[in-house]
Amino acid sequence: MSVPATAPAAPLPAGMSAEPEALMRELRGIDWLQMLETWGLKLLAAVLIFLVGMWLAKRLSAGLERVLGRTHADATLGGFLRRASYAAMMVLVIITALTSLGVNPTSMLAVLGAAGLAVGLALKDSLSNIASGVMLIVLRPFREGDFVQAASLEGIIEEVRIFQTRMRTVDNRLIVLPNSLITTAPIINFTAKPQRRIDIPVGVGYDDDLKRAKEILLKIAHDDPRVLADPAPSVIVSKLSESSVDLILLAWTRTMDFGETKSDLTEAVRTEIIGNGLNIPYPQRDLNVYHHNADGTPLTDLITKGVADDGDVAKPPA
Repeated sequence: MSVPATAPAAPLPAGMSAEPEALMRELRGIDWLQMLETWGLKLLAAVLIFLVGMWLAKRLSAGLERVLGRTHADATLGGFLRRASYAAMMVLVIITALTSLGVNPTSMLAVLGAAGLAVGLALKDSLSNIASGVMLIVLRPFREGDFVQAASLEGIIEEVRIFQTRMRTVDNRLIVLPNSLITTAPIINFTAKPQRRIDIPVGVGYDDDLKRAKEILLKIAHDDPRVLADPAPSVIVSKLSESSVDLILLAWTRTMDFGETKSDLTEAVRTEIIGNGLNIPYPQRDLNVYHHNADGTPLTDLITKGVADDGDVAKPPA
């Protein structure tokens, strides 16, 4: 029995390449099951390493913050170290996951180093904010909850982050300051010390009894229980102004009572000074006008004559 000869393959149409057919033959020759067993397991292992590593990084960073809290460390320091440690552990987790896929860690670190250099040059201002954030954490010119003036802005410190510091104003507005602006400007911490001095200026008349005025101011300070006895309150004469003798009441109080105590003392000073017959002069200036006329006519006569000529004032009978 003769076997029929195999018919030759039909020629491809004009303009069609044989590359798609070769590609299909190569795809059919791939052992997909073997590839799935090899790369599928590696991919699954990398995903598991990433997920477990991220979970551990969160737990460990949060545990570090709790440990610092138990040692009564600054809350700002705890939050900063938690975020920094989490970022460092996540970098290690990503490198480990890529290594499980077969990526050479040496070449990967080289690429990361080159990329880090390029990013560092492009983000030099951001890196300066990171360095400033570390300085704020280490030097600690303020802590969470302190009322400070930084970069000419006043507010309560809420949080120091890696790149920026968050402040809240007394009227509940949020201020976000880059850390580099804070470290390059003077910082005034109003709540760093447990005690603050209240300075209340008051002016009395030149004809008033200064001794009596001092006694009234000292009595106001002694009668307020929030004013500390040590250091004792005092009154000084600060200036001889144009229309008053300026005194200053100096009274110490606890920092937490500063605002309310200053307001109450200021109100009491105004009430008691006036109530005891003393004066709080308004700024005033005496103005003397001299008219030099050839015939010696008084200035008031000239003004009256000018108004009368306009018909506003009746002219005296001739």
